Amino acid sequence: MYVADSRASTSAVSADSAVRPRAGRRRAAVAPTVLALGTVSLITDVSSEMVTAVLPLYLVTGLGLSPLGFGLLDGIYNGFSALVRLIGGHLADRGGGRHKWVAGFGYALSAACKPLLLLAHTLTPIGLILAADRTGKGLRTAPRDALISLSSTPETRGRAFGVHRAMDTAGALFGPLVAFLILRATVDGYDAVFTVSFCVAVVGVLVLVLFVPNGARTKAEATGTPPEAASGGTAPRPTLRAALALLTRPDLRRVTLCALLLGLATVSDSFVYLLLQRRLGVPDRWFALLPLGTAAAFLLLAVPLGRLADRIGRWRVFLAGHGALLLAYALLLTSWHGTALPYAVLLLHGCFYAATDGVLMAVASESVPEELRSSGLALVQTGQALARFVCSLGFGAAWTAWGDRTALTASTVALALCALFALTLRRPTPSAPSEGLA
Repeated sequence: MYVADSRASTSAVSADSAVRPRAGRRRAAVAPTVLALGTVSLITDVSSEMVTAVLPLYLVTGLGLSPLGFGLLDGIYNGFSALVRLIGGHLADRGGGRHKWVAGFGYALSAACKPLLLLAHTLTPIGLILAADRTGKGLRTAPRDALISLSSTPETRGRAFGVHRAMDTAGALFGPLVAFLILRATVDGYDAVFTVSFCVAVVGVLVLVLFVPNGARTKAEATGTPPEAASGGTAPRPTLRAALALLTRPDLRRVTLCALLLGLATVSDSFVYLLLQRRLGVPDRWFALLPLGTAAAFLLLAVPLGRLADRIGRWRVFLAGHGALLLAYALLLTSWHGTALPYAVLLLHGCFYAATDGVLMAVASESVPEELRSSGLALVQTGQALARFVCSLGFGAAWTAWGDRTALTASTVALALCALFALTLRRPTPSAPSEGLA
């Protein structure tokens, strides 16, 4: 059965590489599942980004952590989820359409961690709480993205992920703003931020439970078949061995390798904001607003770049996004201190995410059969998350030992080399049109 699936997947990649709708064919609307999940992500990101916006300053200034200590915690915050993403993807696939409930458990776990930050004031408990929070994120990410992929047609998958990421980023835009207003209006500002964040996260979980359909209904949206038929009753029960065997597929293996290599040189968002603060002398009370620039650019560009990826090739847009990140690093390394510097850096930073976050999942979806969609996406996400975990540790150590400028220079050179390697590694198959994923 999996041999047949592999042949079908190879054929689908060839057919979908150009991912252009046929002439005269009406473009499909974004599926209701995508909009519902976008709403959940919007609300959840308001909650999570409230914490993320103040966490670097809270840890470095409030608790006095060194850059190395912060790099360790930031690595946990962004990379620990890699340990459970495969579990979340496998549980969703093995459950026969239980993507919604696995994702819901992940959202609920992350929400429960928010009030615990009120009780933690040292490195060890904060690290454990962040690890639990990232466990929730790891469990929910692959099932959520699988629901988006299954509810969309191959021709509109880039746009669907773009719409979801735009809604997700709207939450990332409001989250730091809410945190900023709370910090200015309260005496114990950090405690208030963590409390409000928990309340907002609970609302996101309720929206998921009430409005997001299960896996069978999601697939029916894209195929137009009844949920009973879309559930794939004759498909074999996915196993962990079958999920790991997906890496034998050349396309998925190349995508995973490229995501891993590029992740090794992708500096954490928090470090980018700390670098900007030090370059420009941004007062502490304004620090929470820096993520707004990235979020605003991401919000404005996610849908246009998703549609562009459907038209000209998703891999081209993905690599172009890393080119934007390289320019952002280069600006941070220059001696320019103009007032336009933060706007330029944050615009390029947001462009990087708009061109890579959802687009990578759209690329990976083409090489994974439906019954293993969550597991396949989790493989790619795991490689990327582990790489970014290593990058956070390495960047924090380099900053502590040699200074921020040397650490950023090393990351810039590494990113340029990895991008060049990815450009040569990811080539179209002989049967794929030249304007496809090359």
